[in-house]
Amino acid sequence: MTRPPDPREDPQLLAAIADGDREAFAELYRRHLPWVLVRLGRRCSSPELVDEVAQDTFVAVWRSAGRWDRRGEVAAWIWGIGIRRLVDALRRSRPPADELTEFAGVETSAEEHVLLAVQYGDVGTALASLSPELRAVVQATVLDGLTTREAARLLGIPPGTVKTRMMRARAELRERLT
Repeated sequence: MTRPPDPREDPQLLAAIADGDREAFAELYRRHLPWVLVRLGRRCSSPELVDEVAQDTFVAVWRSAGRWDRRGEVAAWIWGIGIRRLVDALRRSRPPADELTEFAGVETSAEEHVLLAVQYGDVGTALASLSPELRAVVQATVLDGLTTREAARLLGIPPGTVKTRMMRARAELRERLT
């Protein structure tokens, strides 16, 4: 027999999780795991790594639920944790981008190449030189794959500001990379 969905909104569930409510965590996990797996799967060709990162993401949600600052959507906050866990996992499991090769019949995804190039290449150096405000917008929209609206909620700024900062970041990156 399945339990009916918890009627609480995500912010209420996170508050309950911060107080140690396992039922609230189970509900948040049920709601968000499917799309986290899909989005991670689009960025990584290894199903095993995707599963590991998803689990790490939700362990981090359990441990840090009390640190959510109520800015933006809970889903955007979860995704921010997930994409950072994926980048960390790729760093641990893969050599730098110029040394990537096929292994065991599995080709690395284009996004894995990009994420590694961001860490180890000229793009990473250029990104690191951006101001924190511009870098955060690039991280949210380009690397994390959030929409302008999602990035605005996550960063606690208006959507127009996200667009303006992204235009400035593109101009600065173009200048540094040419």
